[in-house]
Amino acid sequence: MDLQELYRRGLALRKEIFGKDIVEKRMAAVGEYGAPLQNIVNAYAYGDIWARPGMERKTRSLMVMAMTAALNRPAEFKVHVNGALNSGSTPEEIRELLLMIALYCGIPASNDAHRIALETFAERGISA
Repeated sequence: MDLQELYRRGLALRKEIFGKDIVEKRMAAVGEYGAPLQNIVNAYAYGDIWARPGMERKTRSLMVMAMTAALNRPAEFKVHVNGALNSGSTPEEIRELLLMIALYCGIPASNDAHRIALETFAERGISA
């Protein structure tokens, strides 16, 4: 598969996971300066790795949530909370992940992740 096809497939998958408006807003926010990074994200992250058949999208979403919480990347964590919900994760599954984060990444990381998850649930009208 050529790079342009990976890019198209990745962009389509990214919009499917996070929503067209969110992806377009994030891509526009970095403008031409960030276009090379967006090419990498679309082609390699989503067009290749996220599109692989070996793991369910829901599992990938939960894994990325764990990694972004561990790395203290709150903006990315929030994006991936939405992606996990869009991919079929439940608030209960997300809570279990947040408890694992407390154990393996520390309570401060889990506290922040809990707060962001609850904010995201509230924005979406999800009670937790």
